Amino acid sequence: MGHKEQLLEGAKRCLAEKGYARTTARDIVAASGTNLASIGYHYGSKEALLNAAMVAVVSDFTDQVLVRHPRPAGATPIEAFEEFFGGLLASFGQAREVLSSSIEAYIGAAHSTELREQLAEAHELARRGLAAEVLGVAEDDLDERQVRTVGSLLMALYPGLMVQFLVDPSRTPTAEDLAAGIRALVAPGPDAPGAALEPID
Repeated sequence: MGHKEQLLEGAKRCLAEKGYARTTARDIVAASGTNLASIGYHYGSKEALLNAAMVAVVSDFTDQVLVRHPRPAGATPIEAFEEFFGGLLASFGQAREVLSSSIEAYIGAAHSTELREQLAEAHELARRGLAAEVLGVAEDDLDERQVRTVGSLLMALYPGLMVQFLVDPSRTPTAEDLAAGIRALVAPGPDAPGAALEPID
């Protein structure tokens, strides 16, 4: 593994242990076994390295959820939705620093064109990947409307759930709650409009 890869892995460890805002260049050097000059040579700045690491951490986290909670055979899209978001929510408890770092990165994007561009590209890949997972089709077989609609809805829920979990884990909605909400919107029942949802225990 070269210095560039070592730096990225070190930065990812720092994000998991210390968070985005509290990680220093010296922390990354210590975690990666490299030197300060390597950061500038390979990434230009500590911020650029942390940005790349943040995108990689979120992607790795999502991939791990997909591996641990694969789409059930023969599942409908709403069943696949529940499986994925159930797995995602179950993983949040062991990944608080990753979640916090993600939120810090979104805040930082307001002041960094480079980070906005990196996140925008990562979001586009995530929309496509999530839509394929829930719809049960290969990414190459998706049409752009599916990516724009289904993928965008799933991507909007992802950070929204992260924020809710970080603020109040006990009242974060379950995957079943989310699926019930979607069902209520598309098929509200015979008394719609204005039909009341079933009470939540």
